[in-house]
Amino acid sequence: MKFLRNFLDKQDHLFRKGGKLEALFPIWEAQDTILYTPGTVTKTSSHVRDKMDLKRMMILVYLALIPTVVMAFYNTGYQAHLALAKMGGAAVGSDWHYSLAAWLGIGTNPENIFSNLAFGALFFLPVYLVTLAVGGFWEVVFATVRKHEITEGFLVTSLLFPLILPATIPLWQVAIGISFGVVIGKEVFGGVGMNVLNPALTARAFLFFAYPAQISGDAVWVAVDGFSKATPLAEFADSAMQLTTSWWDAFMGFIPGSMGETSVVACLIGAFILIVTRIGSWQIMLSTVLGMAGFSYFLNFIDSATNPMFAMTPAWHLVIGGFAFGTVFMATDPVTAAITDGGKWLYGFLIGILVVLIRVINPAFPEGMMLAILFGNVFAPIFDRIFLNRNIKRRLARNAK
Repeated sequence: MKFLRNFLDKQDHLFRKGGKLEALFPIWEAQDTILYTPGTVTKTSSHVRDKMDLKRMMILVYLALIPTVVMAFYNTGYQAHLALAKMGGAAVGSDWHYSLAAWLGIGTNPENIFSNLAFGALFFLPVYLVTLAVGGFWEVVFATVRKHEITEGFLVTSLLFPLILPATIPLWQVAIGISFGVVIGKEVFGGVGMNVLNPALTARAFLFFAYPAQISGDAVWVAVDGFSKATPLAEFADSAMQLTTSWWDAFMGFIPGSMGETSVVACLIGAFILIVTRIGSWQIMLSTVLGMAGFSYFLNFIDSATNPMFAMTPAWHLVIGGFAFGTVFMATDPVTAAITDGGKWLYGFLIGILVVLIRVINPAFPEGMMLAILFGNVFAPIFDRIFLNRNIKRRLARNAK
């Protein structure tokens, strides 16, 4: 590795101020700091140093997402193979996924773990690569124009976005969605650390309202042409439909839904990593669950003769839809979430209440986690301001004595 370090050092002057490739310095700096520790570091005792910088934080969040990625691979293939079995075992349509799967010799047995993982990967990886390429392009463009460094924050956004999409999303919509999320959701506010809304959720919200058929339709949740399968949330919302899944299957993640959102177990593993490393706020996670449980119990008590969603218990709210994934990975985003201790509790309670309110009261939109978190993002600065002003007044009163 010493040879590589020497080679990079010899090229460095080309990208510095006055060099021939000065305009490309953000790209150069990004690859250099990913491979090695930056050459310029704080050494004097007059500065406070912390081992948890942005790079380490993003890497740990990325690692915390790995269990959900594995489940995205497995459950996407598993649901598709179950559907194929019900349809007689024949892959329908001319989708290239099936042709490639046949060429690679991937079987269609839902009991085969490898075939489920491999087939699911054929759906997830293209979405991820498009997200990484298009979103990374916009990151480089804005960093180059502003002459800022390219941060590692997009690595997490690029993984979060595919996890909250259906397997059958067209790749051109993935490109448009992540472009909107990065440019409008983050860069127009000034880039990393300045955005008000979570970029991945902003991108998904754009796709939901621009192309609802590809995001919210019953037929999109299983990656088999001609096979329609409603999500458990849709089954709860329709009193004429019978629930076709068990609570345990929903807890494990063996249900139709967005590729990486279905498994509560995978989310709990990620939550453990984020809490132990102090990257994710346990106050936000806990208050979100408490807000959801309290409000859903309230609606259970009220009950409704016309709306079956009133009867959904907190245990079911927890395991279906994107509640667990959103609570662990989206609501705790350190940029868009509340940062004061009191603000975190109010922020989490608001999200928990709103997700139940949207799911139950709005029959046209049974999944409410996305909008609940985006609303929470908007109110987070207000909650923080309330507690900051309160602390300032308390200190002024104490010092006046």
